[in-house]
Amino acid sequence: MASTKRKDSKGYALKVGECQRKDGRYSYSYTDRRGKRNTVYEKSLVELRAREREIRQDLDYGVSPDEAHRLTLNDLYDRYIGQKYNLKETTKSNYIYTYDHFVRDGFGKMKIGDIHFTDVKKFYYELIEQKKVKANTLDNINTQIHPALQMAVRDEILKKNPSEGVMTEIRRGRYWEKPKRHALTIPQQKAFMEFIQNSNEFKGWVPVIIVLLGTGMRIGECLGLRWEDVDFENRVITVDHNLTDRPVGKERKCERHIQSTKTAAGERKIPVLDEVFDAFLTEYEIQKCLGFCQEEIDGYSGFIFSTAHGTLYQASAVNNAIRRAIEAYNKEETDLAKKEKRDPVLMPRFSAHNLRHTFCTRFCENESNLKVIQDIMGHADITTTMDIYAEATQEKKQEVMANLQGKIF
Repeated sequence: MASTKRKDSKGYALKVGECQRKDGRYSYSYTDRRGKRNTVYEKSLVELRAREREIRQDLDYGVSPDEAHRLTLNDLYDRYIGQKYNLKETTKSNYIYTYDHFVRDGFGKMKIGDIHFTDVKKFYYELIEQKKVKANTLDNINTQIHPALQMAVRDEILKKNPSEGVMTEIRRGRYWEKPKRHALTIPQQKAFMEFIQNSNEFKGWVPVIIVLLGTGMRIGECLGLRWEDVDFENRVITVDHNLTDRPVGKERKCERHIQSTKTAAGERKIPVLDEVFDAFLTEYEIQKCLGFCQEEIDGYSGFIFSTAHGTLYQASAVNNAIRRAIEAYNKEETDLAKKEKRDPVLMPRFSAHNLRHTFCTRFCENESNLKVIQDIMGHADITTTMDIYAEATQEKKQEVMANLQGKIF
């Protein structure tokens, strides 16, 4: 209720908690839900009362308007990431790096109480348009901003999460095109393997590539394999750890560590195909000549794949070898096609993870039990398996229908 005694310089009655300062500005003092006195300031009485309504509404909702206008997104994120006790160090380090690189020096300085849906949307579109951020990276950024703001809602600092629904809207737009990892076709797979097996430059990489292609393991799982993880008698591989390159410090210098698998579902046993069994035996014979791996990481030793110097392969080295092999294959194919006066059949660019995808695709083409496929692949979510299965079976349908051409009518 307006006071009959107190008025501002223009003759307007002031309510309880309101005051006009000597400099002409208006202030409103209130007690928050923790019993703390707070004061806000505005240039005009109209602006002050609009702010009062927001504060009263926030207090009715049980949130802390003072804290929302004091905390920056950076403050909130640091609090959020500091409480992610179940995150692996590698994942946590990558999250912090991404946030620092894209958010901290700009959008992160905003007070969370001033952030609205349109602000988050505008920021995301700026990342897409100006910084050319790809879908996967934007997903990663949102994966950190959204739960941090959701924590503020749970802690009753905000009424609602301003990032809620932003990614849903962006995914419907023309900018959203999440790249798919495509499997190699059977002819591509055979041509690539035949090329590296007959190449003096790349034949040393054949065992690790066969194991990747013949087991569907992630690159870190494969490179972290020890001889004791392979049961040669029963022909089974036990996957229960992962080799990672963990970036540390501001310079992001990588340190190698052994950690548990990506998810609990990643711990699994994989039956060994004949080609994979032979690849292990080949690698064993190579190391008998060159020497076995001497490197020890976090108490783990006896690794299967190592360099001539007795050190572990790096994931980047395997991917670089694949890239160079593709380039060499395409050059050879281009020259041959020119001589034979035909169009070259070039190999697409792919990485070690595409070999995992290729294995899963071949598996899906020959097996209908999704649970078995999920277990062998170590997928935490069966929808991942289902997506690959749908893609693989669709291609198979097209192949079958093509074979039916002219055989029905």
